[in-house]
Amino acid sequence: MTDYARDAAAVRGATDRLMSSVSRLEESAVGEPSLLPGWTRGHVLAHLARNADAMVNLLTWARTGEPTPMYESEDARDSAIGDAAGRPLPVHLDDLRTSAFRLYAAAAALPAGRRSYEVTMRRGVLEPAGRLPFRRLFEVELHHVDLGVGYTLADLPAAFVEHALDFLTEVRFAGQPGVPPLRLVSGEGGRVRHTGRAGGEPPVTVEGSAAALLGWLTGRTDGAGLSCPDGPLPVLPPLG
Repeated sequence: MTDYARDAAAVRGATDRLMSSVSRLEESAVGEPSLLPGWTRGHVLAHLARNADAMVNLLTWARTGEPTPMYESEDARDSAIGDAAGRPLPVHLDDLRTSAFRLYAAAAALPAGRRSYEVTMRRGVLEPAGRLPFRRLFEVELHHVDLGVGYTLADLPAAFVEHALDFLTEVRFAGQPGVPPLRLVSGEGGRVRHTGRAGGEPPVTVEGSAAALLGWLTGRTDGAGLSCPDGPLPVLPPLG
């Protein structure tokens, strides 16, 4: 599933699309609500810049073997986002651009032999360094949608949507106690994916387009456009 070079290139393309959208905003739009509860667009932009630097920390850790946490602490992460949210649009744009360049350099500097090295993300999640570019791509694409600037789930590249669904079912939600067994059927060719806890329970079938499934699994929608022949849509835990 993971292709380091492909994902690193996709991050560049996704970042370019994000920067193009943000550069067309009016100055006042930064302080307006995003699609994420409690966050303005400025919060989303600040988060994306600091997440880029957090990924640099993890890539540096993988390259050198010296532990370099994503963030100093959860409080420090939240404070950095909150403190930077209200900055002028040109400052956000410059921060997004320069943090992205730092990330590109760190990704290029990681030797192929170090991509299997595991680093620790937030909440103690272990992750091979080879999947970090995709982790960043996941952030950029979904938070571009969260900005509420006209880029929607339907605009996400099909290859990213398929990759994201694989990641969610095979990694993020696999075996989690809060996730019921699911049988996810995407409309494009009727591809079937399974996820959720084991235990002998029959899986709940959820059907719809790949983009609609992604929106529901990531909490971006309430399941609009999906069908569940087995009953109501299950309640999923937040991604966190």
